[in-house]
Amino acid sequence: MTDIVHWVDGAALTGSPTGWADVTNPATGRVTGRVALASEADATHVIAAAARASRGWGTTSLARRTQVMFAFRELLNARKDELATIITAEHGKVHSDAMGEISRGLEVVEFACGISHLLKGGHSEEASTGIDVHSKRVPLGVVGIISPFNFPAMVPMWFFPIAIAAGNAVVLKPSEKDPSAANWIAALWQEAGLPDGVFNVLHGDKTAVDALLTSPDVQAISFVGSTPIAEYVYETASRHGKRVQALGGAKNHMVVLPDADLDLAADSAVNAGYGSAGERCMAISVLVAVDPIGDELVARIADRTRTLLIGDGGRGATGEDASGKEADMGPLVTKAHRDRVSSFIDSGEAAGAKVVVDGRDVAARGGEGGFWLGPTLFDDVTPDMDIYREEIFGPVLSVVRVGSYDEAVALVNANEYGNGTAVFTNDGGAARRFEADVTVGMIGVNVPVPVPVAYYSFGGWKRSLFGDTHAHGTEGVHFFTRGKVVTTRWIDPANRPEGGLELGFPRND
Repeated sequence: MTDIVHWVDGAALTGSPTGWADVTNPATGRVTGRVALASEADATHVIAAAARASRGWGTTSLARRTQVMFAFRELLNARKDELATIITAEHGKVHSDAMGEISRGLEVVEFACGISHLLKGGHSEEASTGIDVHSKRVPLGVVGIISPFNFPAMVPMWFFPIAIAAGNAVVLKPSEKDPSAANWIAALWQEAGLPDGVFNVLHGDKTAVDALLTSPDVQAISFVGSTPIAEYVYETASRHGKRVQALGGAKNHMVVLPDADLDLAADSAVNAGYGSAGERCMAISVLVAVDPIGDELVARIADRTRTLLIGDGGRGATGEDASGKEADMGPLVTKAHRDRVSSFIDSGEAAGAKVVVDGRDVAARGGEGGFWLGPTLFDDVTPDMDIYREEIFGPVLSVVRVGSYDEAVALVNANEYGNGTAVFTNDGGAARRFEADVTVGMIGVNVPVPVPVAYYSFGGWKRSLFGDTHAHGTEGVHFFTRGKVVTTRWIDPANRPEGGLELGFPRND
């Protein structure tokens, strides 16, 4: 059994933990390690190390920072299979899903490799007589990242590549459920030549989180998780003078119009609803079928859902069994979470929704103690049901029937979340109107999971985001830097006034 401890100043640190939390392989149910839960003293030590390192890193040349970023990118790309194996063993997602999240994270690393261009300021010569003005962006100092269990590599990579490239030091607080990926990344940064103390890992629970939210040495917080916790993070960190981007929960809708390609829509619904066992903030959990296509669409989704192979994504070097077929979907991350999602299926059935495909009695290819739950499809779901209102965060897809485009848009806009949505149609005019009508931050047109590429910014609206700044892209660069404007006056010796000092108010001439 492995002990997973903090990473600070380029080395592992056990510290003085308040306790230890078990780390489990979700496909077998077996405990494979334990992670240290930081005390306040541990958190203070890690943050102080980051503060010391930030001073030197923030004044390191852009050329040197960029060299380190490129080295990290090359190392990560060459060894991403190692990281994917770690993710599968602790999170449970199949190997291809783990490789996919690393690839999306790599996009942000590559974006950050161009930081020199992104940090360029402006310059105005002779803004007034003899006066020049220029602007620049400077690092904040120490930034904290609090990441969730569902993407132990990709979500931190939404933030730390830009933060580090911009000259900040980072303290990453990963989920206790799958903490090993963070330490692996920390060691890779060291190999890439990043100075000790610039990237640190603080393991723990609420004690560690609160230390980051309240420390005067931490200037900014990036968070991804549930809406109640996002709200707490935003309120607490803001009250302590920090800038905050706190990305919360979601209830993402996929609207299928009558003219849509139903095979494409069915394939997309299965992919977006059940990929990574539905443990994605961008998962489609509600399919809005604009009749008369509801019956046919539900039948096509059901046929595809029943063919999915549920199993241990870590079996074999590439997540395959002897047949060569990789599992389509792995287990849920913990037994408690599996039981919670299963209780929503019970609730939906009791409320009168039609269970078309039932995942509660799945025959999984994996350990008997694994946290298994198969893909579940509900039809005839209504907005008053818990399975519609709550963020389930599991492989449960609910179909709501509506009679018109206007009803579909009203349903999307009435939801308290505004993270992502999609429309499936072959009508360009309808798609264009949908883009304008929905009050949601990220929209897909015939794309079920509209996560933007790294040079655009990721984030939702309404109760899916607390704070004004989205992740990565130009908004991410602005979040991790401060703007300075410098006004300069150099008097030409040939024009120096006679008679001593000028005490007049500066003139705009």
